[in-house]
Amino acid sequence: MAARSAPSCHLRLEWVYGYRGHQCRNNLYYTAAKEIVYFVAGVGVVYSPREHRQKFYRGHSDDIISLALHPERVLVATGQVGKEPYICIWDSYTVQTISVLKDVHTHGIACLAFDLDGQRLVSVGLDSKNAVCVWDWKRGKMLSMAPGHTDRIFDISWDLYQPNKLVSCGVKHIKFWSLCGNALTPKRGVFGKTGDLQTILCLACARDELTYSGALNGDIYVWKGINLIRTIQGAHAAGIFSMNACEEGFATGGRDGCIRLWDLTFKPITVIDLRETDQGYKGLSVRSVCWRGDHILVGTQDSEIFEIVVQERNKPFLIMQGHCEGELWALAVHPTKPLAVTGSDDRSVRIWSLVDHALIARCNMEEPIRCAAVNADGIHLALGMKDGSFTVLRVRDMTEVVHIKDRKEAIHELKYSPDGTYLAVGCNDSSVDIYGVTQRYKKVGECLGSLSFITHLDWSSDSRYLQTNDGNGKRLFYRMPGGKEVTSTEEVKGVHWASWTCVSGLEVNGIWPKYSDINDVNSVDGNYIGQVLVTADDYGIIKLFRYPCLRKGAKFRKYIGHSAHVTNVRWSHDYQWVISIGGADHSVFQWKFIPERKLKDALHIAPQESLADSNSDESDSDLSDVPELDSEIEQETQLTYRRQVYKEDLPQLKEQCKEKQKSATSKRRERAPGNSIRLHFVHGYRGYDCRSNLFYTQIGEIVYHVAAVGVIYNRQQNTQRFYLGHDDDILCLTIHPLKDYVATGQVGRDPSIHIWDTETIKPLSILKGHHQFGVSAVDFSADGKRLVSVGIDDSHTIVLWDWKKGEKLSIARGSKDKIFVVKMNPYVPDKLITAGIKHMKFWRKAGGGLIGRKGYVGTLGKNDTMMCAVYGWTEEMAFSGTSTGDVCIWRDIFLVKTVKAHDGPVFSMHALEKGFVTGGKDGIVALWDDSFERCLKTYAIKRAALAPGSKGLLLEDNPSIRAISLGHGHILVGTKNGEILEVDKSGPITLLVQGHMEGEVWGLATHPYLPICATVSDDKTLRIWDLSPSHCMLAVRKLKKGGRCCCFSPDGKALAVGLNDGSFLMANADTLEDLVSFHHRKDMISDIRFSPGSGKYLAVASHDSFIDIYNVLSSKRVGICKGATSYITHIDWDIRGKLLQVNTGAKEQLFFEAPRGKKQTIPSMEVEKIAWASWTSVLGLCCEGIWPVIGEVTDVTASCLTNDKMVLATGDDLGFVKLFRYPTKTGSLSLSRHPGWSVMVQSQLTAASTSQTQVILPPQPLEENLESLRGMWPIVHMSQMFAGLMMTACWLP
Repeated sequence: MAARSAPSCHLRLEWVYGYRGHQCRNNLYYTAAKEIVYFVAGVGVVYSPREHRQKFYRGHSDDIISLALHPERVLVATGQVGKEPYICIWDSYTVQTISVLKDVHTHGIACLAFDLDGQRLVSVGLDSKNAVCVWDWKRGKMLSMAPGHTDRIFDISWDLYQPNKLVSCGVKHIKFWSLCGNALTPKRGVFGKTGDLQTILCLACARDELTYSGALNGDIYVWKGINLIRTIQGAHAAGIFSMNACEEGFATGGRDGCIRLWDLTFKPITVIDLRETDQGYKGLSVRSVCWRGDHILVGTQDSEIFEIVVQERNKPFLIMQGHCEGELWALAVHPTKPLAVTGSDDRSVRIWSLVDHALIARCNMEEPIRCAAVNADGIHLALGMKDGSFTVLRVRDMTEVVHIKDRKEAIHELKYSPDGTYLAVGCNDSSVDIYGVTQRYKKVGECLGSLSFITHLDWSSDSRYLQTNDGNGKRLFYRMPGGKEVTSTEEVKGVHWASWTCVSGLEVNGIWPKYSDINDVNSVDGNYIGQVLVTADDYGIIKLFRYPCLRKGAKFRKYIGHSAHVTNVRWSHDYQWVISIGGADHSVFQWKFIPERKLKDALHIAPQESLADSNSDESDSDLSDVPELDSEIEQETQLTYRRQVYKEDLPQLKEQCKEKQKSATSKRRERAPGNSIRLHFVHGYRGYDCRSNLFYTQIGEIVYHVAAVGVIYNRQQNTQRFYLGHDDDILCLTIHPLKDYVATGQVGRDPSIHIWDTETIKPLSILKGHHQFGVSAVDFSADGKRLVSVGIDDSHTIVLWDWKKGEKLSIARGSKDKIFVVKMNPYVPDKLITAGIKHMKFWRKAGGGLIGRKGYVGTLGKNDTMMCAVYGWTEEMAFSGTSTGDVCIWRDIFLVKTVKAHDGPVFSMHALEKGFVTGGKDGIVALWDDSFERCLKTYAIKRAALAPGSKGLLLEDNPSIRAISLGHGHILVGTKNGEILEVDKSGPITLLVQGHMEGEVWGLATHPYLPICATVSDDKTLRIWDLSPSHCMLAVRKLKKGGRCCCFSPDGKALAVGLNDGSFLMANADTLEDLVSFHHRKDMISDIRFSPGSGKYLAVASHDSFIDIYNVLSSKRVGICKGATSYITHIDWDIRGKLLQVNTGAKEQLFFEAPRGKKQTIPSMEVEKIAWASWTSVLGLCCEGIWPVIGEVTDVTASCLTNDKMVLATGDDLGFVKLFRYPTKTGSLSLSRHPGWSVMVQSQLTAASTSQTQVILPPQPLEENLESLRGMWPIVHMSQMFAGLMMTACWLP
């Protein structure tokens, strides 16, 4: 159980030692509050020299490499590296994000600069063209973009004296830019004969079109316009890395370690040579300089920050130090004092005071250092070197005790025994050497059991055993001091280890994700007292786990800040702090440990800072600290909506088949038929995997969606109007605040969101381009001007739109788990919430990005799955419904209360002016007061409460409620079973619309002479529908198994139904009671047909490749049709009832004699001459024209011929219903492509008269039947999906 929830304690970043001087420049400034802003690793640091205090900005996900200060000196812009790098503009007082700029640059952002009034920001990318981009940073909008240069750009600046002018410089070039409108136009600087063409490293603009630039050779080049007019030679002895303009003049810093101050005309004022000062050293190189009044800030290549007071220029004050070149791997803590020791490839070992946040000792060694250890009494410090040697120093004065080199490969780990007697030294050559400390480090033992390099060591508390880990992930034990391997697990079973820093072992199994390289986790340290474990990994993440951590994939808290791999992590001696070190970022992070008992106080003092640190209750585990996931929710989370072929792929696929098309078009094409079909009515509503998708319009009609159709239902007239603009399943719907416009989002490779008018049913705006696979949730802002959408890609991307302009305003990654709902704040248009799998997040717009903070649950609840959410009566109040039936009440980001509302998940919630209404899986609608303290009234959805005017029958009591909306004196309810109900506030319930429930709907049959049809589905129901204007379900019967096909007898008195388990039954068509049933097959029954005339025989086709023929009167099987090599798809009788035509999954067209089932061979030309009672075949000469030229792209799954043998209707797996002239032997034109289906259509049409009825189904592959009726209704069309619906369509001759 220990690992099933994240620990309740917490880490807060307290101090960062270091400064990013390498490969960066101009990244150190004074703010308006006289604080110092800079960056290290992935953290922006604001340091107050007066209070010796740091604040941290941690909005980046990778190394920060560029920084610019706003002219008002409060806001800071920072740019990072990465595959998708972005720029953050943040406040140096509050360290909160103001704006995020993204989706333009790749690789990284090399430099940044604000213009004079701070309204615009320019950035330079690290891509191959070094793109220059100008931003309106407040809006997060790019204004202009242009290729910068073919080679690297090092600096860019706005001309502060000429509006819309910029200057950039870099490798052997300088460019002068003009911004006109949205066009950025460069002119190259002309070096002429005044100076050599060379690399320009930095620049500053001055009055009178003058530009000063620092060159690689130490000269300063002075430009007028685009021409070089003079050079100041020898300004520095080497390259000038930094140039800073201020009111007093200019400051420059170079590789020669000098700072030079210049007046406004660039005449020299003074020189400060840092190498000659007390803190100076040979090789000091200046990377950044900032001159403000009488203070100068200097950043060096070796991660130091100096502050110089001009009057005392020879006494610079060293305010920050850090490691520099190479990697930082060595870390140890003092056993009795608040000290940490670090050693690096820069050959320096440093001792840091954790209380004073300062470097207190430093010693340079001869070799790069890879590990460190302090002995139990704190006197000796051992350092393992990269060359295979180790050195022992005295801690008090850093003098050498001994230097020993017994190995040739790097020493990766060493540790003193708890009693101080021995030192264990682990080497990359797979050995561990044991040295006697009191014997002047004489070698006394050797451990040779490993086959790979040694990574970690731990001593037992009694110093008698040593455990090791190696690069293969093996954990071995040795007896000390000799080093004999212990192979008996019993011997070490009860051993207590003095420390736990090993990454392999039963106690730390849970630190590993389920699928992970054994070397991902670099370091571990156990806190026995707090029962917590800290880890550091290759992804720059520090994690806290419970200890012991036994089960793989345990819950954790995570903390970011390091940019690349974190090489080592250790607890301080008193467990007050955690120290972590970054390999490539050279930084040392000091984290304050906040135990559970102090967590509330810490959050109260600094909630934002603390929560930013611990936004992290994540895990790769399926184990959960909440109850088992509800079956409905689990089913829904597994839906992906991804397809192999999308309709939007068609143009591209057609392009690939042009050659085939050319040969096909050489044949004469027949005219399309003169008939068409028009959608008339849809039975069904999409509730099984959607929520809050049902609303009243302004005039009291009801709007919802099903398949790819937006439906507007008039409940008084029982009629429907349709929005048919989508080409794939609609997954979400929301209504505009004025209730006149609707937004719907669909499935697709590049899915679209349509905003359309409910009155005219015409699109007002279509939004595309930022989601993948589908759009799962949408919501309008309170003013109706903005729309927010959530995608179903892996990151569940959130996009904020100005929908009228079709413009993306902001974008952010939402969550790795599914998001069910998004809601805009009705009071603050820049705020919104998302809710989903173990997810409640509070977002605010920041320029082109969205900043999200996880809801803080504390001790009031658990990190539960949220199924619905709404805002309350103030901008701070939010309410969410959980998968366990609770309603959570939030203030800001804090959970303040939970209320038990339903048995089972709360799927839907609607906010009223004074109160709320909720609906759950328990089938109860509940009305609440405005604080969720009292439930005012409940309505149970039961068959007994149905009003007389209902359009159908309720299949079960208390169906799961997925959508709730109020208006026009009623409560509108949508259920998982595909029903829409209207609840009168006095109690009666009216059923308005219904369809099949979950599973696929395949079976469809029309009555031979009445306007009714039967359907059968995977939801284990057989239903009879009225196709006259009443549009209601007449009867329903539950089956033992789901069904795939059905058929009325020729006299309409019997109904045969084929089931998924290989059985079939015959029922009385009036009462639906069983007449007879058979079970002769194991695979599903795919088609079933009565013979024409008296209906003497019944042919039953199955997926095990046989057709059984039964005598209806004697109820006996009289024949079996054998010979098919694949499953049967379609069967048809000839008009005499003597011959069967069969289609199979292997595209065979076969013929069998009835009733015995003898296989017949009939020439293709003769098939046309046979009079068939029905034609549902998709194969044969007379219908070869129904197959498109690009047959491999789409499959024709069904066809049906009208009674007059003139028109053939087909259905295909892309959701199109097409009409062809019959016979169709060449490529005929398709006339009607019905837009309601989203994917595969399998249709069967039984011709009968001049009009037809159509039934469809949506989301996954659509499989349908098209059958025609006698009388006024013609095509009935049914499609496969997970929640049944039926559409009727009018036949237009």
